[in-house]
Amino acid sequence: MSTVHIHPSRKDNHPSTEYPNLTNEFQMEHAKKVEEVRSVLKEAGEDTLKALLMIDAVQRLGIDYHFHGEIEAVLERLYTKFNMSDCHNDLYELALGFRLLRQEGYYVSADVFNNLKDKEGKVQGKISQDIEGLMGLYEASQLSIKGEDILEEMGDFSSRLLYAWNTNDDQSQVRIVRNTLGHPHHKSLARFMAKSFLSDFQGTEGWINVFKELAKMDFNLVKSIHQKEIRQVSKWWEDLGLAKELKFARSQPLKWHMWPLAVLPHPSLSEQRVELTKPISLVYIIDDIFDVHGTLDELTLFTEAVNRWKYEAVEPLPDYMKTCFNALNGITNEISSKVYKDYGWNPIDSLRKSWAILCNAFLVEAKWFSVGHVPKTDEYLKNGIISSGVHVVLVHMFFLLGHGITKRNVDIVDDFPGIISSAATILRLWDDLGSAKDENQEGHDGSYLDCYMKENPGTSIENARCHVMHSISETWKLLNQQCLSPNPFSSCFTKACLNVARMVPLMYSYDGNQCLPSLEEHMKSLV
Repeated sequence: MSTVHIHPSRKDNHPSTEYPNLTNEFQMEHAKKVEEVRSVLKEAGEDTLKALLMIDAVQRLGIDYHFHGEIEAVLERLYTKFNMSDCHNDLYELALGFRLLRQEGYYVSADVFNNLKDKEGKVQGKISQDIEGLMGLYEASQLSIKGEDILEEMGDFSSRLLYAWNTNDDQSQVRIVRNTLGHPHHKSLARFMAKSFLSDFQGTEGWINVFKELAKMDFNLVKSIHQKEIRQVSKWWEDLGLAKELKFARSQPLKWHMWPLAVLPHPSLSEQRVELTKPISLVYIIDDIFDVHGTLDELTLFTEAVNRWKYEAVEPLPDYMKTCFNALNGITNEISSKVYKDYGWNPIDSLRKSWAILCNAFLVEAKWFSVGHVPKTDEYLKNGIISSGVHVVLVHMFFLLGHGITKRNVDIVDDFPGIISSAATILRLWDDLGSAKDENQEGHDGSYLDCYMKENPGTSIENARCHVMHSISETWKLLNQQCLSPNPFSSCFTKACLNVARMVPLMYSYDGNQCLPSLEEHMKSLV
């Protein structure tokens, strides 16, 4: 594979951030601390490992949004020399540099890891005792793309040794190893993991304390923004009135708002997060109409109404469906007006089309259920990635961000590009692992597991689940590739697609009480 220098556009033009409920003195102290950390980053100079450690730290602490320029300067410098084999004497530095470059969209060849093998093609024994290096190697392997056998081999090698090391007497180190195995950085949400990293972030270097101080201050600033958003979303949801009109449907505005909090973490995107919660809410409500309440005849009429989007198509609907459609129409018009006002493009056709595609997919599943049809896995998944709702949400997000809105890009977004379908596939497969139902939903969903087991008679549920986990892993490779490939999307949009995939395990890992303990813990810490 040829080496190409690729990284996403960084011209995302984030507006300035307002911090409610905080004193001017606190905000001035925070700004001063930001400049202190900026100076420390610049002082790292030509010390590559130190600079990489600092970049890794600010990213894990969720404060990297302050330092895009400094981070880019270090990575540009690293990229120019990364493929020279004589500059990788340290395993941890090699693995960390590789991961940080790929995370930011630079293509670097995985062939650099062939240097870890001896003449017989076996991994050199000396690295098996380098726990820090093995953790870095495992983290780097999470950014593999299709066909990179060497990275897969290194991931298997490092994870096997790290799992074996879990019996070590050093409990502090064991906890860090377990966190690495259970929550590798590339597949985790930095802001959700920051608290854990903060407690494990130790060292004698003076800069570590400065970074910690900023992270703690930043956490309070960002939390004040999130609390304001929750108040806005709660008021909007109450004023909308759907919870009163559609008592059979879920009413979880705080949980729904966790998606935008995870997907668009930059503090300046508060308005976009609040707006994005609105279509997300409607995805859940319409899903409940199809899954737990509507008759097939009603669902067919509703789907036709969304496809036609005309008054005469809405008139035959039962009252509860009219209420839902009116809310959908109002939100679609409101967001379209906002996008047109801010960016000069009216997205109403794209937004309506995305809702029609979603309802068409919901209707397909309703028809399958009505006749007891269990489709082939490919047929189920092709429809299921649409019914996941990811495309609808990311289409709205694309326009709300306003980055790179052109006729060509709009056509690409409308047409379900790979970067969106990969994130949707990961969500659908995770959801269908079927550990439990949503706590307030008793519906008729199909399941990829059901389809797979019918298609493969005699397969155990354990083998079926292993197959799904392997499919998720393979889809991550596609998503990694799409984030590296030249694409028309901004860095912010690209990372948002990644964040959808990162959020999925938190949103669908139910316990025996049909609750989401990990998500609930993060909700408390963030808001």
